[in-house]
Amino acid sequence: MLYSPSAISSRVAPVAPDELLVVVGETASGKTALALELARSLGGEVIGADSVQIYRGFDIGSGKPTKADLGDVPHALLDVADPAEPFDAARFVALADAAIAAARAAGRVPIVCGGTYLWVRALLFGLAEAPAAPPELRARLQADAAAIGPAALHARLAAVDPVSAARLHPNDILRVVRALEVHELTGRPLSALQAEHGFRTVRHRARLLRVELPRDVLEARIRCRVDEMLARGLVDEVRRLLAAGHENARAMGSVGYAEVAAHLRGELPAGNLAETIARATRIFARRQRTWLKSAPAEVLRSAD
Repeated sequence: MLYSPSAISSRVAPVAPDELLVVVGETASGKTALALELARSLGGEVIGADSVQIYRGFDIGSGKPTKADLGDVPHALLDVADPAEPFDAARFVALADAAIAAARAAGRVPIVCGGTYLWVRALLFGLAEAPAAPPELRARLQADAAAIGPAALHARLAAVDPVSAARLHPNDILRVVRALEVHELTGRPLSALQAEHGFRTVRHRARLLRVELPRDVLEARIRCRVDEMLARGLVDEVRRLLAAGHENARAMGSVGYAEVAAHLRGELPAGNLAETIARATRIFARRQRTWLKSAPAEVLRSAD
């Protein structure tokens, strides 16, 4: 089966002036290619919703658009933070709101695209109210993460908030720490606060366009994507980031970067690297699929 973003984009209905297009789909499904095709055909601007692409220097492993794409289609929310900079959903929402307004003021159609679906949900429906953490609490939990490791910290979260733990990767230390903060401050799971919030307050009139591929096609695309990233120099990119002192950067725990960092520490043989990244990517795609099942969207397939 051939994947054709142009064929899919031709089936998207006209966009109303106040309408926000949001392209979603599992990692490696081709949502970036579809967003670019839509931007070219509609006179649009792509607004990233990816928690790794926002960081400077994290390029190949995050699947950032190429220089040709960036020259062809306006983009926002790429390379907006240094690797050591904290960046949460609230900051994303503020910057995305500004980017959406700027795109419309320039006469362009805003098209949100990215796989960090907590951010997408926050942009469309707001965030649950939760208390800010005192600096000493956050510092203590971060020190615990360094001392006992991400897996043990994740297990601690699973004991008090299994719902949040189920949706968070152990290497997503920032969000694991945040969920533990909320539990310590309130005595309640973050997932319970989010369930009460219900994400029912609509902030943007939006159309979700979901790219859907058969499972075998998606898995083949994942392996091809991993091979391509490694051929383009992912190992050298991670080596440069580590040499610059970014071994504890939040994005270094993301899929692809975590595995290459383990390889460079001598913990993962080169011969196992591609398959290990592909397996982690498939697990990540399953987590994305769980969210996508709950999101009402126009499902777009490569062949209907």
